[in-house]
This record gives sequence, C-alpha cells and structure tokens, in this order.
Amino acid sequence: MTSFTHGLHELDDGCFAYLQPDGGWGWSNAGLVVGDGASLLVDTLFDLSLTSTMLEQMQRPLAAAPIASLVNTHANGDHCYGNSEVTARWPGVEILASNAAADEMPAVPPSMLDALNKDPGDVGELFRTFFGEFDFEGIELELPTRTFDDRLEIDVGGRAIELIEVGPAHTEGDVIVHVPDTSTVYTGDILFIGGTPIVWAGPLSNWVAACDLMLSMNVQTVVPGHGPLTDRAGISDVRDYLAFVDQEATGRQEAGIDAFDAARDIGALLSADDRFGSLGEFGRIAVNVDTVYRNLDAAHRSPDVVEQFRQMAAIEAH
Repeated sequence: MTSFTHGLHELDDGCFAYLQPDGGWGWSNAGLVVGDGASLLVDTLFDLSLTSTMLEQMQRPLAAAPIASLVNTHANGDHCYGNSEVTARWPGVEILASNAAADEMPAVPPSMLDALNKDPGDVGELFRTFFGEFDFEGIELELPTRTFDDRLEIDVGGRAIELIEVGPAHTEGDVIVHVPDTSTVYTGDILFIGGTPIVWAGPLSNWVAACDLMLSMNVQTVVPGHGPLTDRAGISDVRDYLAFVDQEATGRQEAGIDAFDAARDIGALLSADDRFGSLGEFGRIAVNVDTVYRNLDAAHRSPDVVEQFRQMAAIEAH
C-alpha cells in the first residue's frame, strides 16, 4: 500500500492518487486516470495554489494525455475550488458532476470562506482554526458543464469509467468514480480514512448504503476523499462508524434528548471504543447527530454554519 505522503502516487495501469496529509479539514485527495491520448481528473483542491502545484506534479503522465474531463465528486470547495486552474490550462475541459452537486456548489462560494477567514472578530478566529492555511481570495468557481443523475459511463482515451451517484449522503450529490479495468474506486468524501466522516446532508442510511454498494463491487484499490489509500477494510470501518452513530442518535432523538447533548454523550462512547477512539476531527459528531435529528424530524432546526463550527470546536476542546 502506498505510504501516506504528500504528492502524486502511481497506483496501477494509468491510475494515480494525489494525497494531502494529514487529511484533516481542507486537506483533500484527488485522482487521475490516464487513457490513450486523454485523461480524467477526479477533483481539484481547496485553492488555486494547491491545485497548480498538483497539476505541475502531474506533468509527466499528462504530457501525452492531457486532461479532457474533470469530475467533481461533490460540492465542497476542497474538491472543486481549483477548477479554474484546470480550465485555464486546458480550455474546453468538460466538468462533470451530479445535478444535485452542481445545484449545491454556489451555496458556499469561495468569497464566503475568504470573508470568514478575514473576519477580525471571534468568527474569523474560529474559522482560521479550521481553514486559515488556505487562500480563497480571488477564486472564481468554475461550475460543471455536464451533469447527470444516477449513473453515467464515460470514455477516457478508450477506458470505460463509471460515475455513480450515491448521495445525498456527505452532501446532496455525492459521486464515486469507478475504474473497472484496475478495480479502483475514487470515493470523494464518501470515505474519510483516519478522520471522522462529516454528514452535512444525510440520511446516514444512504451513506451506509453507499459503502455497501462499494463492498459489493470488484474494487481493491480505494482512494478516499481524505486520508491514506485504503482497501475494502477501510470501507467497512467507515460503514461501521456511520451505522453506530445512526443507531445511537436515533435512540436519543426518540427519547427527546437535545441534539448537542446527544452528540456529547455519543462522542464519549466513540472515544472509548477501540474502533473509533483514534479518529481525527472527532468534534464532527455534533454535525452528524444533528443531521440524524433533522432527517428524523422535519421540524428540527439545525444551527447555522457558524454555530455548527462552534459546537465542533467545543467538543474537541474537552
């Protein structure tokens, strides 16, 4: 298994992974599939500089097979804010995403995160603890030019690539990218390895089903959205976390326990569990439990995004 070191890693027969330790907030992975005379890029990075560095490292495999297609696996900025770096180098690149992801992308433009990072007060101090290492100034988000629902098979230089929509789960329109001829899957944020999954959309049962789908497929090499490369065991680990949280949060919602109180309670259980106690970003349990509550009760009102980050920071401070 490839070591978790920064940069481009060749996997098998024209498949590459671009990894960014430590895999925490904003430090996402990307992928490259090289065909005969054309390549597919799976996701861009959180800002233009990071994406430019990645594309420079890809120069060798791209010399005879320039990027013809770019898939954004979902709407979070650490997987799409760098799109314009790709289109500037390869005009006419087709940007693909699910319809739901394309609809969701404008909700959090780069200018919003730039403003939050630069806020002179407590809000800025909070957001800089999560995103202060990234530069969002001047980014103009390039939106998808081709969208789809459910499944889409594309040809990349003679290679059949399957795009499979598995959201709403992490976000509204998550997509995994399957390369059948090498038994490789690029999962986007359907997998966090070594870090806590965060469920912005849900329901958690959809995410569990996405893991079950991947486990039913002939996949051996797994490139997660965050963290080191993994295999089928990594898929099972994420599935187990999500199923555990869904069960525990559902029971507390039915008992009438406040969502944040439930999150702190479940967080204590997770920290004492050998399977989950070492996961990074464990404060995300606050968002995950709230998402369970919201999906169980349409009248439940989630905190705004600033309060969600405050709750995550509060859990990690104790």
